[in-house]
Amino acid sequence: MSPAPNPRQHVARRTAVFTESVIREMTRLALLHGAINLAQGYPDFPAPDFIKRAAIDAINADHNQYAITWGAP
Repeated sequence: MSPAPNPRQHVARRTAVFTESVIREMTRLALLHGAINLAQGYPDFPAPDFIKRAAIDAINADHNQYAITWGAP
């Protein structure tokens, strides 16, 4: 159940120009169609050990930046 709206809280009118984020939209659509949501990282299973090791190796090698949009080889 949602809490009752608080009349003291308001959203500034200037925020009306903001649109729904793409991630939020995809989450909503995934729920609507029963799809698997891979957007926000909520797996319901443990990560495989080889992925955990790769992550540790990347951290130890200071690979700590996002990949370019289309991925990295």
